[in-house]
Amino acid sequence: MTTTPTSATPTRTIDGTTVPAVGTWEIDPGHTDLAFIGRHFMVTKVRGRFTGVEGAVTIAENMADSRVDVTIDMASVESGSDVRDEHIRSAELFDVATYPTATFRSTHVDWRGDRGTVTGDLTIHGVTRQVPLDVSFEGYVRDPWGGDRAMFAARTRINREDFGITWNVALEAGGLLVSKEVNIEIDLETVLARA
Repeated sequence: MTTTPTSATPTRTIDGTTVPAVGTWEIDPGHTDLAFIGRHFMVTKVRGRFTGVEGAVTIAENMADSRVDVTIDMASVESGSDVRDEHIRSAELFDVATYPTATFRSTHVDWRGDRGTVTGDLTIHGVTRQVPLDVSFEGYVRDPWGGDRAMFAARTRINREDFGITWNVALEAGGLLVSKEVNIEIDLETVLARA
């Protein structure tokens, strides 16, 4: 592996691929979209998102040694319906009064070029499971105020029942009101922390 030294710049080149420089890249909640997509009546896609997201991506010299730490405010869920959001927050689903946050802590990074798999402990509803995220580095910009920003995208699929979120209603014609499988899509904008 060949690395182009770029200590004074926010990116570097490894084996011909541009990646973020070593450092702590803090999540910008206002420009991050953490979404989940389930199905209603087993057909219609319903999309929700969390606006309360904080944490950081810590990029190491060796990309495999990098870390991701994220905390999600579960009460910040928005799905486009106040009634549905209140139900999602209730004890039947997320139970935010008992489990106000969810977390993701990476345990292993397998990185090649500008993408990789970040595996970590996802804790939702008080239950922790190992979850792999397919992650890509989407690019870098310098903002008008001199901040260095790196963008990442991540995708995975989970079964919500694995996390103890089991509420559902059986449909008369067969199937369930709400899908067990949930897709998670993340578009993450980060800002390089200044020493």
